[in-house]
Amino acid sequence: MHTPIALLAALSLASAPAQPATSRAQVPDRYKWKLADLFPSDAAWATARADLASRLPGFDRHRGHLGDSAKALADALSEMGALQNALDRVYVYASARADEDAREPGPRAMRAEAERLAVDVQAALSWVRPALLDLPADTVKRFLAEDPRLREWAFFLDDTLRWKPHTLPAGEERIVAKTGDLDGAGRDVHSVLLNADLPFPTVKLSTGTVRLDQAGYERSRTSPVAADREKVFHAYFGALKQYERTIGTALYAQVKAHLFERDVRRFDSSLAAALFRDNVPTGVYERLVADVNANLPTLHRYLKLRQRMLGLPKLRYEDLYVPLVKAVDRRYDVDQAVALTLDAVKPLGDAYVSKLRAGFQGGWTDFLPVTGKRAGAYSTGVYGVHPYQLLNFNGQWTDVSTLAHEAGHSMHTVLAFEKQPYATSSYATFVAEVASTLNENLLFRRAIRQAKDDGERLALLGNRLESLRTTLFRQTMFAEFELAIHQLAEKGEALTGEKMSALYLGLVRKYYGHDLGVCQVADLYGAEWTYIQHFFHYDFYVYQYATSLVASTAIARAIREDEAQGRTGARDRYLAMLAAGGSRYPVDLLREAGVDMTTPAPFAAAMEEMNATMDEMERILKRSPGAAGGRAAPAKPAAKPRR
Repeated sequence: MHTPIALLAALSLASAPAQPATSRAQVPDRYKWKLADLFPSDAAWATARADLASRLPGFDRHRGHLGDSAKALADALSEMGALQNALDRVYVYASARADEDAREPGPRAMRAEAERLAVDVQAALSWVRPALLDLPADTVKRFLAEDPRLREWAFFLDDTLRWKPHTLPAGEERIVAKTGDLDGAGRDVHSVLLNADLPFPTVKLSTGTVRLDQAGYERSRTSPVAADREKVFHAYFGALKQYERTIGTALYAQVKAHLFERDVRRFDSSLAAALFRDNVPTGVYERLVADVNANLPTLHRYLKLRQRMLGLPKLRYEDLYVPLVKAVDRRYDVDQAVALTLDAVKPLGDAYVSKLRAGFQGGWTDFLPVTGKRAGAYSTGVYGVHPYQLLNFNGQWTDVSTLAHEAGHSMHTVLAFEKQPYATSSYATFVAEVASTLNENLLFRRAIRQAKDDGERLALLGNRLESLRTTLFRQTMFAEFELAIHQLAEKGEALTGEKMSALYLGLVRKYYGHDLGVCQVADLYGAEWTYIQHFFHYDFYVYQYATSLVASTAIARAIREDEAQGRTGARDRYLAMLAAGGSRYPVDLLREAGVDMTTPAPFAAAMEEMNATMDEMERILKRSPGAAGGRAAPAKPAAKPRR
């Protein structure tokens, strides 16, 4: 029987991770994902890609026959699902190979081929929805009762009817599908530029010379030395600023694609087009932005507390990532992070822990940063195989939290795959981030319970506040920026990199209280939008980080309250939501799990938790003035001595 490492013991270990590898060959196999579970080789992938391409013309034999019988409809939908699942395998493998090293031309070409094939698949299937809408509703209902294979497609069929006002005739749908090859142009330019071609600077810090690619920047911005942080920020964003025009052109290309979608699908706005996919009211997005703006004083309270704890005469944007408590600025290796995550998610039950442990041991995760590897982190999956997680683990507490976050996504995928057929296995992004942020919440709660002293408690509480800052406030700031640039384009204004930087700078200064003297934001940091990958990969995605954190905070609280009473109702409802996959709309799934996102109550509860966290930190600082590692400034200026 597995005995998890005690959290306190893991926190107390100070072993630093090895220096980032310069080549993938230097990384031990146990820290790499197992793409062989998809295809044993690139050659096998190429064979599968060619086979899938050759199967597409044959699907056209179903055209005009969906209404012939229940069997005919079931045969067509089953084959459609098989083609889509085959594409998932081809696409995830190629994308993962390209992410391993963006400099390698072979994998980049594989991803490009997979993207073209995805467009071809979409085009080959594009006639299905219009054809279904031509069938009488009574006929579809009768077919559902006649052939059991159609039961897994019931939600798809209902959702197809919902799309009727935004669905075109079959010929036009095919044309729209073919434009998908153009949709990712800006994304691809941005990805290659930032991950392969941009000449990131090298700076000399007090600890040595560092190359400031994204992983190097995120690692170095936590330096306790103010001069180092200033060098890091100025060098990194200075490098991005030089390519502001090019990156702006790439993002404008993405916005244009979203406007095309809005127009051709007959939506009132790009926002409405994006949120319609998951049946989320636009009011949820708009209220989030309004609620966050109304609660900026709560963010400013935290920023002032951060300034006090760091003992800084003024708080700058460069100071937002340095650990609040110097004594607990510890490092973790991968195995420690895995043990911490497994220990943290125990409230979700033995089965959950066992499946996640098996995944960590079974090649789900690509852990370590190497030169050329895609920056950031994500989790994806292929039905019938397993999830794949990309990380860039640097050994900081935030990396442990990121591991728990991505593990939440992966377990959502596993449970949905286990309980759902392919047709309803893919869940909406609106609930996806609930699973990830709930795991972060569990990690924090387990750590705070086992903290050995006030210094450690302060560090953990500070990390929780940082999570709330970066997820509730920062991601909503991103969402407000994304909405603003789309609204400008919808008014006919051309977008340039310079215009986007000016807009972004205004938002950063508003959120962080620049004009109120809360946090100083230099002009240069208006270019920060250039490295936010979600702007280029998705449309109106980032707001869901904030709404999901609000939802997961409420669910985690209910699980804790149940656990204290020996009950499992909240946990069981939550796991049922994960296992439901995409079988229902996300707002409905969350309501069934106990959270109604159409009301202001969940956000208000999240703000209560943030203020309660700061209250607890204030109490600790009052009873243990030295708990901040000797860096905390007094709450009020000391009186001048008499002479």
